[in-house]
Amino acid sequence: MSISTHVLDVARGRPAGGIAVTLSRRQAGGPWSVVGRAVTDSDGRIKELSSVPLETGDYRLDFAAGEYFKASGTHAFYPEVSVVFAAARGDTHLHVPLLLSPFGYSTYKGQ
Repeated sequence: MSISTHVLDVARGRPAGGIAVTLSRRQAGGPWSVVGRAVTDSDGRIKELSSVPLETGDYRLDFAAGEYFKASGTHAFYPEVSVVFAAARGDTHLHVPLLLSPFGYSTYKGQ
């Protein structure tokens, strides 16, 4: 299974390039383990968040939104956005878009 993301800056109406993203997987018993790190490209995309095959389970994407907005002199109410989701048996690819502004965000299961 693979996981990708696409971040759009809805306040500016453009892709959010340069956002650091960390992918973690919940281990049996609770703690999270980092399984991938990447930075969004100029189109706001990361096509593959892990270089190793991923299994079913709970995953978390952490987006460094505060650093992205700080670079343009904008205060971000949410300095870090965390999205937790469950990968089910049979999933071959999961796409998790993030619509971002300095004072809010939205996400959904993409294709």
